[in-house]
Formats: sequence, C-alpha cells, structure tokens
Amino acid sequence: MADLENIVEVPPFFICPISLEIMKDPVTLPTGITYDRESIEKWLFAKKNNTCPVSKVVVLDVELTPNHTLRRLIQSWCTLNPLSGVERLPTPRIPITKPQILKLLKDLKQPSLQMKTLKRLKLIVLENETNKRSMEAVGAVDYLVYVLKDYSYNMMSSSPSGRFSDDYSDGVEGFNLATPADEALSVLYHMDLSQIGLRGLFAKSGDFVDLLTRVMQRAASYESRTYAVFLLKSMFEAAENSQAAAALLKPEFFRELVNVLVDQISTKATKATLKLLVSVCLWGRNRIRAAEAGAVPALVDMLLDSTDKRVSEMVLLALDQLCQCAEGRSELLKHGAGLAVVSKKIFRVSPVASDRAVRILHAVAKFSGNGGVVAEMLQLGVVGKLCLVLQVDCGSKMKEKAMEILKMHARAWNNSPCIPHNLISSYPS
Repeated sequence: MADLENIVEVPPFFICPISLEIMKDPVTLPTGITYDRESIEKWLFAKKNNTCPVSKVVVLDVELTPNHTLRRLIQSWCTLNPLSGVERLPTPRIPITKPQILKLLKDLKQPSLQMKTLKRLKLIVLENETNKRSMEAVGAVDYLVYVLKDYSYNMMSSSPSGRFSDDYSDGVEGFNLATPADEALSVLYHMDLSQIGLRGLFAKSGDFVDLLTRVMQRAASYESRTYAVFLLKSMFEAAENSQAAAALLKPEFFRELVNVLVDQISTKATKATLKLLVSVCLWGRNRIRAAEAGAVPALVDMLLDSTDKRVSEMVLLALDQLCQCAEGRSELLKHGAGLAVVSKKIFRVSPVASDRAVRILHAVAKFSGNGGVVAEMLQLGVVGKLCLVLQVDCGSKMKEKAMEILKMHARAWNNSPCIPHNLISSYPS
C-alpha cells in the first residue's frame, strides 16, 4: 500500500461514470459521454439498455468511438505516478472493423479456409460485445447458416447412418473432433443475437428449426447439441408468433429434445430443454408428438433421480402439459413409477411442484381413471397423499383439485382406512 504522502488524486475525467474506476479503454458514445468499453458494453448489450447512462438520451445507433487522446493521457499519468501504487495500463486491442469481419465471412465460402476462418471468428466474437454486434450488423448470420446448411446437406447425402463420417470423428460418442458445423454453431450461439436477430432465424434457410434439428441428429459433440438447444429456446422466446412457429414442429424435433434429456449433458442443457419443451407443448398437437417421442418416461426417470428443485418443478410442469392429452397419460401410467413419483413430490419440493403434481393426478383420475388405475392410486398411497392435501395449509385451487379427485372415485375408496371420516360424509352416495 502506498504511503499517504505519495497518494495522488485521480483526475475526475479519467474515471468511468459507470464503474467509478480509471478507464482502461475509453470509448465515446454519440451523446459525447465517455465510458470504459467493458462497462458501457455491459450496460448496453448484456443488460439490454438503450440509453446513455449519464445523459439518459436514447442511443439508437450504438457506435463506440475509441477516445485515443484520453487513453494516452491516462497511460501517461499512470506512468508518472508509479510510487502511488498506480500501475501502467496496457494499450487495449483495437476492435476489429466491420470490413475486416466481412472479408473473413467471405472466406467461409471457400472449403479450404472454412475451419481456420471459423476458429478466427470464434475468437473475435468471444473478445467483446462490440465485436458481437458488428458481426450481426454485417450479416454474419447468413454466412454461418450457409455453413450449417451446406454441411448438413453433404452429411445427409454421404452418410446413410445419419452421423458424421469417420473423417471428422475420433470414434468416442460425445467427444468427437469439431466439424465446420460445430464451429459455425458455436460462433452463432456466442454472438448473443438481438431479439430481431433471433426472430430472423425463423426465416433463414427455409426452416432454421429443421436445420438445427438435423444438426443435433448428426452433431459431433455434446457441446453442439447444447448450443442448438440454447438457440432454439432463445428463438421461441423471441418469436412474435410463437404459436405459428410451434405448430410446424416435426417428430424429429421432439426426439432430439428427449435425447438431450436422457443423455443428461449438463444441468444448463437440461433446464433449457425443459423450458423449450414446456413452451412448445402449450399447443395440443405438440403434446402428442412429445409423448410419442418418449418424453414422458424420460421425464419420470428424471423426477426419480433429480435433487434440483428447479429441475423437479420444470419436469412436473412438462408432465402436466403432456398429461393433458391421452397419449401422455397413457405413457405416465405405463411407467411403473409414474403415479408414485408424482404423488411423492407433493410437499417434498415446493408449492409450485405440489400444485403441478396434483394437477397431473387430477387429469389421470378424470380422464384415465379406470378400475385398475383407481386401485393402483389407492395401493401406491396416492389417495392418502390427496387426503393430506385437504388437511394442510396450501392453495385453495390445489385443495379443490384434490377434493374433486377423491369425490370422483368415492365408491372405490370410501372403505379405505386412509380416508378421514369427515371426508366420507361429503362423498356422493
């Protein structure tokens, strides 16, 4: 720590208005206010603000102009005050220009330069937020989609098995060598596209959702499948007409989502997949497609193993959606642990999870409650758990659902010792 007599006052115009620290890479907005690049990029891009923090003026055309004069002054001042504990700031790297990016993108059309160019683009996009916005502004998405589409087409025509050839694989599932498709997908994901950019993906390549589905089917790594899921989730969240987009989904799409859940690639991938599955299953036909793709047994198995609160909630939310169709309820009843694990999660996870679990049981009891199912519910302790719902402090709608289930099958359950006497009197005769 420097001695008190050696401490110098930092000139106020060296200080970033956001971080309140000495600026390492000062840049100026069109409003005339200067900020440190890292801080203003986070404000504008990561936090998605559209105003100048100091002037509050809306910034429509984000152009960060390097303030070279101020940077040299700061560096000179730091050099003159080493005894005060001030370290000299290194000269920041000059951001890549849009013409330079465009030249690299054009190299993607040349197969011999493709991999080298993609790796360079990945480094560029990971460097800072300005590079990401510049990439999007010059139309990088179109070039990256071209690589994905071209590679997907080539693999489809040359590989009957539907997987990449051995030229691009080391033979270990999930740990294969990168392909142009993997690199292009990685760059596209790390661009953190704007809402407008994400919406535009639906119009790319005829059907970008189908393209990503094919990429997932033939991906050379778990990482690529994860990036594909993240992109799909972001696209549907940004879609202006998500219902129309979801209505066109094919069975292969749901099979790939199920595969990601079964493979348990990562917690982040699992949560993103569950959120995507829930969002697209808001529409009836997709529930059937998801059930036919094996989503229900995969979800039940996850519920059996999950110790993550949020994952359990999302699994129950997805099962609730799928049990709104006959195919989903049938798959739940086929699973030996289906009813039992749903019932077990009541009061074990969270109020949200408990509510969804009761909704699932209500759908089963109301629409699929034949004699065998009713008997199984009694044997597995489901009836006892529903009685407990009526006796504890929980949501009124949840209690109503539980009461409806118990009344629905009163004749089958009214002699059960787990039914409280005060409930028997309310059953229909």
